[in-house]
Amino acid sequence: MAASLLSQAMKRCSAHTCAAVAVRRALSSGAATPSVFTRFLLKLSHYFYDVENILDWNNWLRSQAVVRKNRLFGYAQKNFGNNVAAAYYILTLRGSFRFAGQSEWFRPDSRGRFSYDFMNTPDAQIEEVDLSGTLINHNGLENLVKQNKLQTLSLRGCPEVDDWFLACLHVFGESLVELDLSHCTRITVGGLAALQNLRKLERLHISGLPRLQNPGLVRILLEEMLPHCQVTGVEYEQGLIQPDSPEQTEDHHEASTHTGLRQL
Repeated sequence: MAASLLSQAMKRCSAHTCAAVAVRRALSSGAATPSVFTRFLLKLSHYFYDVENILDWNNWLRSQAVVRKNRLFGYAQKNFGNNVAAAYYILTLRGSFRFAGQSEWFRPDSRGRFSYDFMNTPDAQIEEVDLSGTLINHNGLENLVKQNKLQTLSLRGCPEVDDWFLACLHVFGESLVELDLSHCTRITVGGLAALQNLRKLERLHISGLPRLQNPGLVRILLEEMLPHCQVTGVEYEQGLIQPDSPEQTEDHHEASTHTGLRQL
């Protein structure tokens, strides 16, 4: 194992050295002025051995961004209350919300900037939340657990929403009426089973979930588990085994008959 790792490291180092030498030769040749891209490659060669390290660095930065965006807003909760803290958390994620008893939606602009007028009603609880396409995860959900009047939650296309996140939604079991999980690529059947705790749920959207092998069957099971809930986004026949055509059935029957006669 150690020898294999050493061999891979030597190959990477060799490739890095060859690339650096090639770039330096291009810079030292007087045939033509090196391009901006060539000089950029030389600069990168000082910091990265290969493209894999660059991708790892990018993934690390993204994971840190997810952690930072989903931290608990404890200071805001302590000084301004749970409702203001929840509203601030939603807006920092570039989501939108509506307070109960109000028609106005609070949402940031295209640059992520927003008004702080929501702080004028610290006692108002949030009734509708749209976090579509945001980086919310189960840790960030802690900022919303005190919103016991939450009725509508849209998580359409949220890349960090997974089965564990769905298991944490039980805190809204007595209030949540509509839930949109469309295009959340990390959700599996196991996570959907946890929705049985949402006893007031009336509408559930589950289109575009690639980890569901039999979406039609999942819809049937969800409707049995939540009899008062309308499940949309998939058709009953999606993923189910289709019956053979009449011609195929007849041919199969004739073949079976001939086989039986030969055996007799």
